[in-house]
Amino acid sequence: MNDNIALITTISLIIIFSPFFAKFLKLPTTPIEIILGSVLGYAGFIHSEHLFDIIAELGFLYLMFIAGTEINLKNVLQTSSTIIKKVVIYLIFLYSFSIIFSIHFQLGKIFMVLLPLISVGLVATLSKEYGKTPWLSLSMTVGGIGEVASIVILTITSAALESGIGIGLFQTILALIAFLVFMFLLFRAMQLLFWWYPVLSTILMPHEDNKEQDIRLSMGIFFLLIGAMLYLHLELAFGAFLAGIFIPTFFEHKHELPEKLASYGFGFLIPIFFIHIGSSFNLDALFMTGLIEKALTITAVMIIMRIIASLVFIQELGVRGAILMGLSHSMPLTLLIAMATLAFTADSIDKLHYFAFILAALFQVISVMIVIKVIHIFKQKTVSQ
Repeated sequence: MNDNIALITTISLIIIFSPFFAKFLKLPTTPIEIILGSVLGYAGFIHSEHLFDIIAELGFLYLMFIAGTEINLKNVLQTSSTIIKKVVIYLIFLYSFSIIFSIHFQLGKIFMVLLPLISVGLVATLSKEYGKTPWLSLSMTVGGIGEVASIVILTITSAALESGIGIGLFQTILALIAFLVFMFLLFRAMQLLFWWYPVLSTILMPHEDNKEQDIRLSMGIFFLLIGAMLYLHLELAFGAFLAGIFIPTFFEHKHELPEKLASYGFGFLIPIFFIHIGSSFNLDALFMTGLIEKALTITAVMIIMRIIASLVFIQELGVRGAILMGLSHSMPLTLLIAMATLAFTADSIDKLHYFAFILAALFQVISVMIVIKVIHIFKQKTVSQ
């Protein structure tokens, strides 16, 4: 009982004081939460607890949900063919570079999947700080497509690691294809329904809402799609991400809703997820021979390959904007840790590389957010002059 009281108290204090530490150190809040979780976990104030694990998992799924709310599917479908072609080239470059790098340095096949992962979860945190800039808007569109590809690959890889190449993997691929077809048809049906009966959107989410129907419906969609993923034995994050896309796509009149949902998430559930990630990293691992070197190598490779690939968008964003977009995709924290954990559990990577990927994920968040902040400050000074 005393351990649980210490756990609750410690998590509460981290949630309260992380923004103050972040402001004092001039760092983003997210890495502060991870670092404090790791340090206080090592000191014994945070321990593994079933309820803590569940809430942290919910925080991860909610982060993916918030990331989805940044994407309006109607706008994505209206994206010019030129941008779509460049997105394809961008993804081809990432996976090609990953394959070449993994083969050249004789790394396992799992590295070919891990290095190109894209997650827009932390891009959503950037949009809260820097607003709807052109590079962030395109980053969400490109990242959204890339994340769907990453989650599809994650789902298939997860099935392959758990059941091997066989009937289990085949069933997972069939279930995934069936689900994607169903979701496409559902989106199209809802698009037609809301086009014929536009008043339906305001009935479901009225402008004047004293019963919080918008939050209730959003949470309903969120949990329904997670339930569907559980039933189909597919990646839960995929369902959460698609649930988020529903909100701006079909309820455009509720402009404040994504921000309303994000405020709740970033104030409660999401920090618990980052604290949990920090607590799962054993600081004793820092003394493993070659760990920091491997983590820094993974960090550098993942950042550089995205920056170079993002240069295909120079025409739309300019050099600075393209680099910022590439940097914003260099923080696949959630998917990278999830995939590394799966690979380690299935003995596809050893403990050294497992800890290297977790450490690299932290290095990426801290370094990328600092670099983006520096570039943003320099840009503001240039404009003011």
